[in-house]
Amino acid sequence: MPDVTKTADAAVVATPSVDAPAPQAKPEKPRSLWGDAWRDLRRNPYFIVSSVLIFFLLLIAAFPGMFTSASPTAGDLVKHYIGKPELSKIGSEGWLGYDIQGRSVYARLIYGTRASIIVGICVTAIVTVLGGIVGMIAGYFGGWVDALLSRITDIFFGIPFLLGAMVVLQAFTERTVMVVVFALAFLGWTQMARVMRGAVITVKQADYVHAAKALGAGTTRILFRHILPNAMAPVIVVATIALGGYISAEATLSYLGLGFAAPTVSWGLDISAGVQAIRTSQHILLYPSIMLSLTVLAFIMLGEAVRNALDPKLR
Repeated sequence: MPDVTKTADAAVVATPSVDAPAPQAKPEKPRSLWGDAWRDLRRNPYFIVSSVLIFFLLLIAAFPGMFTSASPTAGDLVKHYIGKPELSKIGSEGWLGYDIQGRSVYARLIYGTRASIIVGICVTAIVTVLGGIVGMIAGYFGGWVDALLSRITDIFFGIPFLLGAMVVLQAFTERTVMVVVFALAFLGWTQMARVMRGAVITVKQADYVHAAKALGAGTTRILFRHILPNAMAPVIVVATIALGGYISAEATLSYLGLGFAAPTVSWGLDISAGVQAIRTSQHILLYPSIMLSLTVLAFIMLGEAVRNALDPKLR
């Protein structure tokens, strides 16, 4: 017969005390705006697709020799207007055909990526820095400083972007990459200035800015330590979307004969040459148009994904 006393004592020991406190879960560490944005971006398929495509374009622009060994400027008139794809020779110099001068369309697509990416990144960097400084000073100091800088911004903003870039480019006899970058950045900073000004006006009313002023922090420290990091979100969104627009603007200027000139390799130049032979050799127009569209679409998709992640109203 089992010992009833020992069984009861074991049951009492095994039963948890009612008064014992339940184990509490470890509180989750609060995430910042950038932490929340990164978490949302990793789950956004548009961000993943656009990032992969942009990475591939950057790789082509940095190392075009990895993708083709053909020269984009060397031509053979015997091969001019040959547009039949050689599917059995994918990756070779002529698998996308040749243009009017017998140059490889595939090689020109690869090397044309470099000019477009360089223009887009350089113009975006310049207008972001220049427009950001102007907008930050105008929004923080206000008063006559804001009025003066805002009127200067309005004057430049009133000039049509492409028309103004055409006028600026006409002043140069040799239109190199840096000349095109200067022409686009000369008129493109106004949008960044307006966005930064509005963001700074909102951020400078925050309690932590008033606390920094009360503690005796200098103007430079307040601007670059407290205001700038919290006002950069809308600027990053606008800059990402605008990058694709600058690439499209460069191609438009080159198409009109006011951007790059030979021997520079540009998708806009190839599109312009393809229009002249659209009835007989459509491939000259088709392939650079597809590359340009995919590049602009990739940056626009990236900008939209970043906007959705950084804007709490859209969550």
